[in-house]
Amino acid sequence: MPEALGHSKDKTNDVSWGSIVPLRRFFAPFVLIYLLWGLAATAETLTVSTVTRPPFSMMDGDRETGFSIDLVRSLTDRLGWDYQLVRTDTFGEMLEMVRTGEVDMAAANISITAARETDMDFSHPIFESGLRIMVAAADVRSPSLIRVLFSADLMIAIAIAVVLLMGGGMLMWGLERRAQPYFDRPLKEAWFPSFWWALNLVVNGGFEERVPRTPIGRIFGVILVVSSLFVVSLFVAKITAVMTVEAISGSINSVNDLYDKDVGTLAESTAARFLERRDISYRGFSDLASLLSDFESGNTRVVVFDAPVLDHYMEDNGRLHGRAVGQVFLREDYGLLLPDGSPHLEEINRALLALRENGEYGDIYRKWFGKAP
Repeated sequence: MPEALGHSKDKTNDVSWGSIVPLRRFFAPFVLIYLLWGLAATAETLTVSTVTRPPFSMMDGDRETGFSIDLVRSLTDRLGWDYQLVRTDTFGEMLEMVRTGEVDMAAANISITAARETDMDFSHPIFESGLRIMVAAADVRSPSLIRVLFSADLMIAIAIAVVLLMGGGMLMWGLERRAQPYFDRPLKEAWFPSFWWALNLVVNGGFEERVPRTPIGRIFGVILVVSSLFVVSLFVAKITAVMTVEAISGSINSVNDLYDKDVGTLAESTAARFLERRDISYRGFSDLASLLSDFESGNTRVVVFDAPVLDHYMEDNGRLHGRAVGQVFLREDYGLLLPDGSPHLEEINRALLALRENGEYGDIYRKWFGKAP
């Protein structure tokens, strides 16, 4: 009897396990899908505000693109996060969303400044930049040989040279007309041969023919030869100076030339604060599109703003409207901007360092700026 009971128990267990195995196989895919869905639901989603600032952030059709956008994409991929972009109308609105904590981060061409660091946090620098001056193309004159040749300064220099050559030649005629056959001619016929003799002496640096024969004529001839070296040098220097003045005449070459000019920039930008410190009057615009539109219409003659943004504008479609002048100044770094005390800061900084080390940052930089960082 006990044996029969024992046998019956083993049989019951076999039946129960046999019925469970097919159920496990049936429910396994659903369990796996549920787990994957749970992992996706708990993945970090980074809300990123941005503003249109080519080539750092812009729209290409319906696609978000730009240097900073590509960097955010690579950054979140490395961290295993999702991201959501919020494009604002103005730069100030983008900063305010970070300041109030409405978004987790901002990405564009955001200069790292002490004022912003007081109530927000910056990542490690992502780009080295500075300010540039762009002037209206019509206000930039290229050097012209015709204008140089007919400039007043050069005309005066040529007139003085002609008078000196004529005077020297006629003086030599007076000294040599009875000793040197070349100068043996009446006054009304002597002026051009005498001028021609003096001109050849200055140009050639000496005389192999028609050598003066009188003692005082030879002394005067030596003086003319020596003097001709200085005369030619001064004349060449004068032409160079006139061409240099012609090249820069009427144009702007540095910040010191911006006073009393029609200068425009973006309000509340680092460029605006720089102009204010230098007491340079400017018109402040709320967005980049308005600034460039006013510049193209001719109301604003000079734009002071971030060098890479202006360079991209001129390379893309602005060559007909503006020219860059002078050197890049007020060097500054761009960074990703986060709310004060953001828990994401350390992870983002580590990911940025990793992207630099594995070369991915360099690839993004070359894609947008055509050179290595």
